[in-house]
Amino acid sequence: MKKLILLGSTGSIGTQTLDVVRAYPDLFQISALAAGRNTAAMEAQIREFHPGIVCMWSEEAASDLRVRTADLNVEIVCGMDGLLRLASLEEGDIFLNAVVGMIGIRPTLAAIAAGKTIALANKETLVTAGHLIMPAAKKAGVPILPVDSEHSAIFQCLNGEPSRRISRILLTCSGGTFRGRKTADLKGMHAADALKNPNWDMGAKVTIDSASLVNKGLEVLEAKWLFDVDVDDITVVVQPKSIVHSAVAFVDGTVMAQLAMPDMRLPIQYALTYPDRLPLDIPPVDLFELGKIDFLRPDTDTFRGLPLAYRAGHAGGSLPTVFNAANEEAVSWFMKDRIEFLDLYRLIESAMDAHTVRPDPSLEEILEIEKQTRAFVREQIEKI
Repeated sequence: MKKLILLGSTGSIGTQTLDVVRAYPDLFQISALAAGRNTAAMEAQIREFHPGIVCMWSEEAASDLRVRTADLNVEIVCGMDGLLRLASLEEGDIFLNAVVGMIGIRPTLAAIAAGKTIALANKETLVTAGHLIMPAAKKAGVPILPVDSEHSAIFQCLNGEPSRRISRILLTCSGGTFRGRKTADLKGMHAADALKNPNWDMGAKVTIDSASLVNKGLEVLEAKWLFDVDVDDITVVVQPKSIVHSAVAFVDGTVMAQLAMPDMRLPIQYALTYPDRLPLDIPPVDLFELGKIDFLRPDTDTFRGLPLAYRAGHAGGSLPTVFNAANEEAVSWFMKDRIEFLDLYRLIESAMDAHTVRPDPSLEEILEIEKQTRAFVREQIEKI
């Protein structure tokens, strides 16, 4: 029985993780859950999965949940202190981080220190603090198993191959909601337009990031740390059907790819059951029905989230934090219809231009740079 600590349980990855747990009740036990503000969904999860402890982000949400679950034997905590407590629980084998944003960094470090197996769906942890996370995991002897479909595909293709055998990582994407459109077509686009991804069931923020290709840029920066490669050894390939989830080119000319129907339960389940594979109720890829697979170059002139990410990766240090934080803040305002789609790129780029890179930022510096960047973006939005 594997005991699971799940952060972000009411979000897209979290709810699909619980689908996997439902499918294998004899294999998994939920020790702890954490979420933001959705107390109704969390109450339902508590009644079904019976965790011993639950964390909500705000005290207000935690208080509401205590009232809702007064008849149950569950401890309700809140905030960052609560997340850190969950990460260090003795009753936990696997720590699955599916929160959105940089709040995932400190709990991941705490879980590493506690010797947990890390299943990572929180991109920001490695994008902004990979230089802290990976050495800590290595020192503690803790595995970091990727949950993103693309990184899971790369992980599966490598299957223990050392990084020196890698010639190039081929990181695929569907191209997002606006694939095929040009800059002129994107003028006046708002959040409702961007939230129409044709292939994947993702949360709103990730769907918008996919439309801008910022999400793929974050994945490039994440892959750099996960697989110990330079960003220039990672090529983004648009694969519109989302059947090839990524591939690896090796030094002998071999290319290995992972193919599957687009369903996030597959990489989630693989991370939770690794190195085993268990049946999953999704249809296999029918190559005859598929017929062919198209591969396209990304339009980096239109979708500037990707070249901005490579710029951050080349500079390193604190610039990936600025790239990520500026995008997070800009997307939050985009979702409120305060800005338009193309404003996302202008805000990210202006924040990067204004920043003086720190080569090896501490955790405290990373979190302070995040605050400064968010404040800068808010100031710029006031001028729009």
